[in-house]
Amino acid sequence: MWIRSLPLLLCTVALLTGCAAQAPAPAPLSAPARQALLPADVLLLGEQHDARQHQQWERATVQWLAQRGQLAALVMEMAEAGHSTQGLAPGASEAAVQSALGWSDAAWPWAAYGPVAMAAVRAGVPVLGGNLPRQALKAAMADAALDAQLPAAARARQLEAVRDGHCGLLPEEMLPGMVRVQIARDLQLARTAAAAHRPGQVVLVVAGFGHVQRGLGVPQHLPGDLVSKVAIAQAGKAPKAIKNEADWVEETAPLPTHDACADLRRQWPAQAAKP
Repeated sequence: MWIRSLPLLLCTVALLTGCAAQAPAPAPLSAPARQALLPADVLLLGEQHDARQHQQWERATVQWLAQRGQLAALVMEMAEAGHSTQGLAPGASEAAVQSALGWSDAAWPWAAYGPVAMAAVRAGVPVLGGNLPRQALKAAMADAALDAQLPAAARARQLEAVRDGHCGLLPEEMLPGMVRVQIARDLQLARTAAAAHRPGQVVLVVAGFGHVQRGLGVPQHLPGDLVSKVAIAQAGKAPKAIKNEADWVEETAPLPTHDACADLRRQWPAQAAKP
């Protein structure tokens, strides 16, 4: 049961909120943002998954870079590595794009992420799945070699983030394996982005903010000769801890208050009942 749930469990639950009508999306890469983020070989956009403004911001950024001929590829956490739109025409249907990406609407609603992917397709830019394939999750949990991919202090921070992100409901013995999965997913995103690099252009990576943090996520695993920049979108005022992990923080309208941990306790009553 735990393995099947991993792709969703690894979202940072403490930051999930209900969907609601929001203010207009921020402009893509304002002048100060461009100064902070460009030029770059790999530009990572970190989002809160339930903040619809963040997907609108990502779509606008895809369009802005593509219109200038600067976008080499769009790498999305929301599709598994090995899937891509390469070979599809810019006029391909949304159904064809979903099929090419092996899209799971149950995990990642196409209504939210489809416009991001389609903006790249319409511009003739390939969309690449960057997530660790589901069939590799179990092996990653058991792969102790992944522990060495992060410095000890960063790995300890990652473990604490997994614990807190699941509201303290995960059995402690699962945490090291969950951290390995997080590292493996970051490695896969980094490898996909590096393989898509084109001199003079930008590979755009769209993922949950936990994956793009400079000290913990994908930037830790990119080749040293690639310049990477990190932009994190934050609904409401960004805490200092988030600002320290990014080159730019895009603050958007706050979301309604929502107790995601209460939701998780209702989903996992047996875990919540444990002392």
